Amino acid sequence: MSKFVKELIISEIESRIGDVQDFVIVDSAKLDAITDNGFRVKLQEKGISALTVKNSLARRAFANAGVEGLGDVLKGPSTLVWGGEDIVALSKEMSKWASEVEELAIKGGLTEGTSLSSDDVQKLSKSPGRTELIGEIVSRILGPGAQLAGALLGPGGTVAGQIKSIAEGDES
Repeated sequence: MSKFVKELIISEIESRIGDVQDFVIVDSAKLDAITDNGFRVKLQEKGISALTVKNSLARRAFANAGVEGLGDVLKGPSTLVWGGEDIVALSKEMSKWASEVEELAIKGGLTEGTSLSSDDVQKLSKSPGRTELIGEIVSRILGPGAQLAGALLGPGGTVAGQIKSIAEGDES
């Protein structure tokens, strides 16, 4: 491959990954064409991109983009996977695929400059995602307020009920 072609491929990888900092690297070389195509189509439907790369060119593209930490993971056949809501959602999706398709192997990943092993990606897939964490935070914030409102409204409702019953008793 000529130097010009390599530079074109590197610039294409750089443009495709853009400013992304979260990746999962998988080995999809053992997948047959039909399974691989189905895998990629299902990922695209969820806003997840997959790109099979030559490791040396990917390393150079990542170096040019300022992304570090994938050196150990980029060995052997590699497919870069990125996108989705966040790294947790991405790792959940890839772990689901790896459990369904035996030929697909998770090699590792990268999140915010931290290299992840295959086991780290599996552990990350079991943690709550962004929306789940936001929901938990909101419920924790609203919980004391709801208890306070109940404490304030409870006695007031009781007093109002007693006053109403007294008022109805006087009328009859």
